[in-house]
Amino acid sequence: MTVPAIAARKGGEPIVCLTAYTTPMARCLDAHVDLLLVGDSLGMVIYGMENTLGVTVEMMINHGRAVVRGREFACVIVDLPFGSYQASKFEAYRTAARVMAETGGDGVKLEGGVEMAETVAFLTARGIPVLGHVGLRPQSVKSMGGFKVQGKNAPDADQVLRDGKAIAEAGAFAMVIEGTVESLARELTDELPVPTIGIGASAYCDGQILVTDDILGLFTDFTPKFVKRYADLNSGIKEAARAYAADVRARKFPGTEHCFGVDQGPKRASG
Repeated sequence: MTVPAIAARKGGEPIVCLTAYTTPMARCLDAHVDLLLVGDSLGMVIYGMENTLGVTVEMMINHGRAVVRGREFACVIVDLPFGSYQASKFEAYRTAARVMAETGGDGVKLEGGVEMAETVAFLTARGIPVLGHVGLRPQSVKSMGGFKVQGKNAPDADQVLRDGKAIAEAGAFAMVIEGTVESLARELTDELPVPTIGIGASAYCDGQILVTDDILGLFTDFTPKFVKRYADLNSGIKEAARAYAADVRARKFPGTEHCFGVDQGPKRASG
């Protein structure tokens, strides 16, 4: 699944997207999705951070490599982490070029609107596909005053609309819309010429993305309103660990069938 193929899905079959951070998970998801995002959400999901601000370029590269190793079909996009692209379009290019070269991914994602349009244009003109991200922007959580739904009033909604249009006009091949009121996400989807990918947005978007650990019930620190859990693997893992611990303490594991070179005792003579 290529970047142009994703871009061509505007108004067509919904684009299925999930996050992935490891090779095994990428292999599990690959046949079922169109796009795998190596999101900076790994800071919270994998590393236990309070937000995404502590994620580094090196972390994104390491996890990006792992996901690329596990994919055969899906388009792989890697997040540019906080502080690695905002200073200038030249810094953004250096970071994005390094991420693509060292991971083998198909493009990068960055957050921002009007203020990042020049950077997006600079990157796309130099062969780096960019997935935009507007609405609630986790890397701006401090300036936004927390993880707050966007577009609740007219000025905020107008700003999100301007942001989306600016990034699309700058050359982004698609746009993540996060944490916005449904009517605003619907309006953006109608007005933008590129596919929109919703997360806490609208079913009307051209695609949807969720954090895989959320839908599997693995990340349980909190569950956002927009998440639907499709499994409860957290409970299953805890139960498996409990059963294993009980067997070890009772000396039920390992059994002889799990050991090497075990003397089974003398064989009984036949005849």
